Amino acid sequence: MTAPERLSLNLITVDHWSLPEAVERCAEAGIGWVAPWRHQYDDAAAAGRVIAGAGLCVSSLCRGGFFTADGAREDNRRAVAEAAALGAPVLALVCGPPRDRDLRAARATIAAGIEELLPYAKDHGVRLGIEPLHPMMIGERSAIVALGEALALARSFADPGVGVVVDAYHVFWDPRLEDELAAANGLIAGYHVSDWIVPTESLLAGRGLMGDGIIDLPHVRALVEATGYTGPIEVEIINTAHPSLSDIVARFPDGGTSTAAG
Repeated sequence: MTAPERLSLNLITVDHWSLPEAVERCAEAGIGWVAPWRHQYDDAAAAGRVIAGAGLCVSSLCRGGFFTADGAREDNRRAVAEAAALGAPVLALVCGPPRDRDLRAARATIAAGIEELLPYAKDHGVRLGIEPLHPMMIGERSAIVALGEALALARSFADPGVGVVVDAYHVFWDPRLEDELAAANGLIAGYHVSDWIVPTESLLAGRGLMGDGIIDLPHVRALVEATGYTGPIEVEIINTAHPSLSDIVARFPDGGTSTAAG
């Protein structure tokens, strides 16, 4: 089976493999894109050489953000530099939870952090991708929990260096999904797919293969592509029962219910 050209494997999906092993297996499976996480390498430039040496490209780096944490400024500048060294065009931002129950302060801190980071990211040729997370993750990971909120934040900078990463797992539930994406032309920096399994055993690590859950992935993909997004589509399945590459290729990108080319 030939892997679709736009399929990217987000490497958290196979976090039990080393980065070189994951790259080698993706190359063997015909997967042309990967998206590393920062904990998966010690040297970004060396990791970039491993990826390029296998003939693969990088779709994004995960992750920057956590602007409400101590040391966020320095860590995010490191993340941008690592993305550039890897050849990643996008740094996905998981923006950080509120501190001391103050959501307004957290959102203001996030906006200020992105504003401060943007010139540095542009100098390195890296686009910042704000990723809204599911609202149930607000206390641990991000105060940005709705697609409309993320899009409004991205628009506030009036700069193509900031966009939004749409993860179907995090946004499929939103009753405003269609309206928000209809007005998102040029703002989509990345698109991630997996499925919401019922019953959900873990909000973070209970994601499933496309087609095994309740998300209408063909519909979400159509909405994303109507914005003009034609870039890689990352399969990001965080689950301790790691899926096989053959299953990922077979299910990409929408559970096998569409005949559209990847």
